[in-house]
Amino acid sequence: MRDKNNIKPGQIQGQKNLWEMVIGLEIHAQISSNSKLFSGASAQFGKQANENVSLVDAAMPGMLPVINEYCIKQAIKSGHALNAKINKFSVFDRKNYFYADLPQGYQISQYKSPIVGQGSIKINDFENNEKIVGIERLHLEQDAGKSLHDQHPSKSFIDLNRTGVALMEIVSKPDLRSPEEAASYVKKIRSILRYVRSCDGNMEEGSLRADCNVSVRRLGEEFGTRCEIKNLNSTKFITQAIQYEAERQVEILEEGGKINQETRLFDTSTGQTRSMRNKEDAHDYRYFPDPDLLPLELEETLINKIKDELPELPDKLSERLINEYKITPYDAAVIVEEREFADYYEIAAQDRDGKLVANWMITELFGAIKKENLSFNDNPVPPQNLNELVFLIENNTISGKIAKEVFLQMMKTSKKPKDIVKEKGLEQVTDDSVIEGYIDSVINDNRDKVEEYLNGKDKLFGFFVGQVMKVSQGKANPNLVNQLLKSKLK
Repeated sequence: MRDKNNIKPGQIQGQKNLWEMVIGLEIHAQISSNSKLFSGASAQFGKQANENVSLVDAAMPGMLPVINEYCIKQAIKSGHALNAKINKFSVFDRKNYFYADLPQGYQISQYKSPIVGQGSIKINDFENNEKIVGIERLHLEQDAGKSLHDQHPSKSFIDLNRTGVALMEIVSKPDLRSPEEAASYVKKIRSILRYVRSCDGNMEEGSLRADCNVSVRRLGEEFGTRCEIKNLNSTKFITQAIQYEAERQVEILEEGGKINQETRLFDTSTGQTRSMRNKEDAHDYRYFPDPDLLPLELEETLINKIKDELPELPDKLSERLINEYKITPYDAAVIVEEREFADYYEIAAQDRDGKLVANWMITELFGAIKKENLSFNDNPVPPQNLNELVFLIENNTISGKIAKEVFLQMMKTSKKPKDIVKEKGLEQVTDDSVIEGYIDSVINDNRDKVEEYLNGKDKLFGFFVGQVMKVSQGKANPNLVNQLLKSKLK
């Protein structure tokens, strides 16, 4: 049996063999649009049940779908951002299956001719190496409604508010090899869509969710039979569900069993997947072109115009920040995760040490926001104030230690750092004669320690530095303290 210490993420050591996960994701991203894909009904989240339902959504006789032009443009924009081919010709199909909360009895989707073809994005693998993940397609479809089973002891209710809401289904190739890579991929897709503002990425509200196709194979062998885990709405649940499902499949295979291709659900309370239904193949849905919708034909000028209007995307922005502000790839990856983070950073880092600003933002600011359970946009420290705080450190007005105390006050009061420093008298002491006075006091009070130090106990130097800082109430410039103390102790 292989040493467990050599097993990589995404690999499972069974009793007989070493197995590898093979993962593909289908991300359902709700398009940011005021109205639905084929009707004028509102797509706003949080309304009363069945408030956002038109006659088209309710599938009343004689009602015909009309394509939402804005949703088409959002899909094109997303395709460009995913480095994908935009198809000038695409077709809307009827996908036939029974859903209690889909009044038509079919879903309008795309199958053989999607609006967006193959693309790719970059993620980092478990060793932080760059990895390219292929995208098979992005197609448009309408969402289904919601069945409510907890409103009545013996009846189920239907909420059709989501019915007809525009979705982009982004289908990856089976290039992912661990739960961590899958989570990284989802985060990257979410970040890209939020940058181009085609989806708000709010997973808690269901604006972005993923179906995970999971199979296992012995290293180097052909792909195994996959199972699909439906409707996962957090990266935490995605990683848990994939890990459990892969381990379940390995156990079955090692006992001589066979994996059935099926759709499964993830139970967040138990951390386990359970069977939902046999997995359908495409022919089971009886796809055919929707007779109420003409094929969609796009002009090259529109495709190019949308591409030219794209904002700076995460990969390019990360590269620029590394070069321009001399920060690490890790710092850049954290900062570009959200466009709001990057905008904040560039204001805070103007004319400052970029690495120092990144440290304060990632460690102190993000830490304080998390501790206070605030959203980033409710952050009480504007970027100009963080810029000023770093300036006070750079010009030796305050020490790094005092800066942390000032920052806490900035979080509590939203005041400017220089005002806090002035009010509390926190200016750093940089006068040699004053610091020498602190040092003389410490030396006079610790003659025995001085003798030990002079007799070769060099580690006591740190003790003296600490005592001087204590006497100065943390205000003495640490570099000057070190420099003058060494001279005095000689």
